Amino acid sequence: MKIYLDMCVYNRPFDYQGQQRIALETSAFIYILEKIEQGQYLLTISEALIYENSKNPDIERKTRITAYFQLAKELVDIDETGIERSKFLKSLGFSDIDALHIAMAEKANVSYFVTCDDDIVKLYIRNKEAINIEIISLIEFIGREG
Repeated sequence: MKIYLDMCVYNRPFDYQGQQRIALETSAFIYILEKIEQGQYLLTISEALIYENSKNPDIERKTRITAYFQLAKELVDIDETGIERSKFLKSLGFSDIDALHIAMAEKANVSYFVTCDDDIVKLYIRNKEAINIEIISLIEFIGREG
């Protein structure tokens, strides 16, 4: 199964772990990493993720996330088709970077776009028929797959 993890998922281990949801999502991310290493999930990344990570001012976090990217089996390039698709997704209410991530995940034909961002999931639910992949919260993904 091919998956695309939103940048918020990669960043979750660096967030304050005192909140139950954040700690649970961090554990879920670690579980997913183990499944990727075992070959049960195929991780897809994109130039959009690499770009977003490059803007991170925290060198340790940036380096660690870059290491996670090394587990990917596929790198999706940003092209004109992806940019046009992201413009359409933006018209549905997604932010620029979120629309680009979703367009890249669609281009890769992943099974799931996994996120910690509730707003992305809500927008997806409202616009399901216009989006070519399934967008799912990190916890829901683990519940379904685990």
